[in-house]
Amino acid sequence: QAQLEESGGGLVQPGGSLRLSCAASGFAMKFWHMNWVRQRPGEGPEWVSDIGPGGGTPRYADSVKGRFTISRDRAENSIYLQMISLKPEDTARYYCAASAVPLTRVTTLNEFTYWGPGTQVTVSS
Repeated sequence: QAQLEESGGGLVQPGGSLRLSCAASGFAMKFWHMNWVRQRPGEGPEWVSDIGPGGGTPRYADSVKGRFTISRDRAENSIYLQMISLKPEDTARYYCAASAVPLTRVTTLNEFTYWGPGTQVTVSS
């Protein structure tokens, strides 16, 4: 059974940093577009970043470009999201999700093939 599990969320002050991790089991991430998606209460999901199955250039939403970095560890079957210069508007639940094709505009997590339970990131002083 394919599963994703995120970790690394927490409370951080504005300007701080966090590193999110996502571990997969039951499938090989290297064959999938791996995404980070976030969702604030009462809002739809916002695509944040992805990295393709063959590597290539990662993509980022304009709102996080220059502050977030996605990476993949093929040996560990994991992906990561390094976040710096965090802002209060980055507060959200962050999900790791797998898709067969590149996705950016999504209205529901169901558009992904697999997704995890998420990890909460709160940016507040």
